[in-house]
Amino acid sequence: QVQLQESGPGLVKPSQTLSLTCTVSGGSITTSYYAWSWIRQPPGKGLEWMGVIAYDGSTYYSPSLKSRTSISRDTSKNQFSLQLSSVTPEDTAVYYCARGGGGTIATMSRWGMYDYWGQGTQVTVSS
Repeated sequence: QVQLQESGPGLVKPSQTLSLTCTVSGGSITTSYYAWSWIRQPPGKGLEWMGVIAYDGSTYYSPSLKSRTSISRDTSKNQFSLQLSSVTPEDTAVYYCARGGGGTIATMSRWGMYDYWGQGTQVTVSS
């Protein structure tokens, strides 16, 4: 059974960088041909795909967030991480990591494609 767990600060100040880590157990982030995504949900709104890192380390980002988003991985720890720079209160959301992602930008929002999810972590942007 694959399990994912998000971790990181729950409060970030405006203009700073939001940093989260997803720890994966029960499966390797380098196994062909899986991909690993970051997804968020602002209060009262739907899910928003942010970006993905594939089994080979390739990354792809949402066009609306690509200028501020970076996804990386540490294969020795079986972890992948999210950095979102220059945050504002509109970045307040529950942030999820999940296994899945691929195809096109349009297919990234097919939520049934993601077979494993972390429990989510609340991140609030406030001064």
